[in-house]
Amino acid sequence: MSLIADEWSSAPRAGVGAEPGWKARAWRELCAARARLLGMLAGLPESTLLRQHSPLMSPLIWDVAHVANYEEQWLLRALGAPALTDPAFDRIYDAFQHPRGTRAALPLLPPEDAFAYAARVREAVREHLADGVPERGDTPLLRGGYVFGMVAQHEQQHVETLAATLQLMTEVEYRLPPTSPRPHPGPVPRHEVFIPGGVARLGSEHPWAYDNERPAHTRALSPFFLDAHPVTNGEYRGFVESGGYDDARWWHPEGWDFVQAERLRHPQFWMAQEGSRWLRRRFGQVERLPWDEPVQHVCWYEADAYARWAGKRLPTEAEWERAAHGGDGVARAHPWGDAPPTAGHANLGGDAWGPRPVGSHPEGRSAEGVWGLLGDVWEWTASDFTPYAGFEAFPYREYSEVFFGDGYKVLRGGAWASAPVAVRNGFRNWDFPIRRQIFAGFRCARDGR
Repeated sequence: MSLIADEWSSAPRAGVGAEPGWKARAWRELCAARARLLGMLAGLPESTLLRQHSPLMSPLIWDVAHVANYEEQWLLRALGAPALTDPAFDRIYDAFQHPRGTRAALPLLPPEDAFAYAARVREAVREHLADGVPERGDTPLLRGGYVFGMVAQHEQQHVETLAATLQLMTEVEYRLPPTSPRPHPGPVPRHEVFIPGGVARLGSEHPWAYDNERPAHTRALSPFFLDAHPVTNGEYRGFVESGGYDDARWWHPEGWDFVQAERLRHPQFWMAQEGSRWLRRRFGQVERLPWDEPVQHVCWYEADAYARWAGKRLPTEAEWERAAHGGDGVARAHPWGDAPPTAGHANLGGDAWGPRPVGSHPEGRSAEGVWGLLGDVWEWTASDFTPYAGFEAFPYREYSEVFFGDGYKVLRGGAWASAPVAVRNGFRNWDFPIRRQIFAGFRCARDGR
């Protein structure tokens, strides 16, 4: 029997969904995040939920109680509703107090209690959203429903983290749910796209944009070329089989040290077979490696080395965002415009359980003909994670500010496991340049002069 509580109804209570403005969207996004979380963990035994599957990741059940505790802090206590737990409880589920590799030793809520806690918080939020939160709140937290968007995005980001944990899980097989048929797009352009130089609009004014996306600003960029598609498994195979992992010429010095120390020979989860046949392990299942999908599970150093080998480089995050917005100076939410993503635009939301072949989403092309900027794989950029001029931490320093510096590289665009609510042209992700378990790939660029 599943330890997960009854599936949460996505139908908003009268008084929430009927209200105009941001409340209806906030509730829909909260419900979507919870339904996805519950569905992903449904049927897993208690031992699997409690186990530390990798020192890089939390026990699955820690994430469940963590997102509930975060929701209690920001959607109840911060908005004047009564607390459901003693604030001392917050320390157990504080990501900054306890590194991921230590969380299995904490006095965690048992799975049944963790799911019950999450349901209890959500019910209190539903009541407070309906009766205690003004539609036109003029505080920074409530303007445009910001804090609700923050919490919905936070939960979806942890669902993506859960997917990465499940991919690392080896002691039990994770049974993937049914997925839609794999697309078979026709031939797609493999050329580069020329992006003219000039003044580019960067950053975001989206009401749910995080502090590190702000403020919106302009920047002068030189002309550059950008690959029309992310680098595929087939293209990356050429780097692997030509001895790319044995040639220090292509590697950043720190990357070369990392490759040597870890004895890396290919992307994570690839499996070499006799006769140059390649397989991969995907959520416990071994299958033939598809050459037409974007490569994923490569770290920044691997992406950088491939780009050097190909005679190119990684794009800066400013170049990436300029390509996503287009050349007319309009700050679009997505490469195709402001319309919400559909299956025709991008592979998002987790239903595919992996990248799709390049060219599968023609409606998502940018105005200048760049494909696949959103979805499928996060794309490593050349840029360090640093603040924009005029940055102000909000609503807490630990979301962005404490990570600024040259220790983290910026990723853009979202992956197949990313939720549409957390993906837009201005969204900035970041991670250590050695991280491989995340659903990251890349595309290449070169100077246009």
